[in-house]
Amino acid sequence: MSDVRALLGDDDLVTGEAVALDLPPATVAVRMASGLIDLLCEVALLVPALLLASVAVSSADEALTAVAFLVVTVGVLVLAPTAMETVTRGKTPGKYALGLRAVRDDAGPISFRYAFVRALVGFVEIWLFLGVPALFCALLNPRGKRLGDLVAGTYVVRDRFPFPHVRPVAMPPQLADWAARADLAPMPDGLALAVRQFLARAGGLNPGSRATLGQRLLNEALVRVAPPPPPGHHPETVLAAVLAERRRRDEARLARDAALRARLRAR
Repeated sequence: MSDVRALLGDDDLVTGEAVALDLPPATVAVRMASGLIDLLCEVALLVPALLLASVAVSSADEALTAVAFLVVTVGVLVLAPTAMETVTRGKTPGKYALGLRAVRDDAGPISFRYAFVRALVGFVEIWLFLGVPALFCALLNPRGKRLGDLVAGTYVVRDRFPFPHVRPVAMPPQLADWAARADLAPMPDGLALAVRQFLARAGGLNPGSRATLGQRLLNEALVRVAPPPPPGHHPETVLAAVLAERRRRDEARLARDAALRARLRAR
C-alpha cells in the first residue's frame, strides 16, 4: 500500500464515501489575525478578573496576593483556552471569526491533552516571549505550526471551504450481474480511498505506472471478493464494479436501517 498512498496528499482525509478531502493549513497571516483576536479576548477577561482578585485579597499579605494573581492568570490564559478548545474540538474566538480549527497531525479532532499542551506552551511562547518564538516557528514550518503545535502534535486548518461534489463511480454494465452475486468482504478505508483516487486520476498517470498500480490495487481488492470476476476484463473496470457495488450495498443497508428506525418510532 505504500506505493498506492503516493496517490494521496499528506493532508488527505477519508470520508465515508472513500473520498480524499484536503484540509489546507492556515496561513501565518491568518493565524496571526486569529491569535490577535484571542489575545484581545483574554485581556478583556484577565483585567477584570485581576481587579476582582485584588479586591478579594486586599486585606491579605503579599504572599497570598501573589498566589491569587498567579491562579487567576493561569486560569484565564491557560485553563480557559484549554477548556474552550476541548469543548469546541479546536475552536477559539479568533478561530471562530476566521474559520479556523486546530486538529491533530492526522487531521482528527483534538482532545483535552492536545488543547492543554497547546495552551501551556502558548503561555510561554506568546505571553512570556511576546510571540516571537511562535512567529519564527510558524514562518519556518510548512504547516505554519508554532511551538505549541510541534509539542502537542497539532496544526491549524481552514475549515471554511466548499465541500467537493462527489461523483459516484458508475457500475460497468458488463460486470453488474457478477458484482450483485459476489461476496464482498469489508474493505479497509485506506484501500477503498486508494481505489477511488486511482480511478479518478488514472487518466493523468504514466501508462506504465497506471498499469502497475491498477493491477496491484486489483490484487488487493480481489482478496476480499469471491468468486473472482469473469476473465478478460480490464483491472480498472473490475475495480469500478467492486466500488460501485460496495456503494450500492451500503446505501441499501442505510435505507433498511432508516426504515427500521421509522417503524420503531411509529410504535
